[in-house]
Amino acid sequence: MDMRTSKSQPELGGASDRILAWRIERLRSSGFSVRLADSLARDRRYDLHSLLDLVDRGCPAELAARIVAPIEAIEDEPARC
Repeated sequence: MDMRTSKSQPELGGASDRILAWRIERLRSSGFSVRLADSLARDRRYDLHSLLDLVDRGCPAELAARIVAPIEAIEDEPARC
């Protein structure tokens, strides 16, 4: 039996998986909700250090995410009345 992984199967425990897990854990330990931490960690446009710095300075997690949000993410949100 050939134990090599095919190119179509992602390597379990790869570097990108470890980085994602680390980003989620850092956000969660700083007070981000599970859903928000997962979403922000997966989107590489967000600067993790900027998010954590804002929260460390007393900014609520949700507001920090809006402040650091990429312009494209803000433009894609529906208008709130």
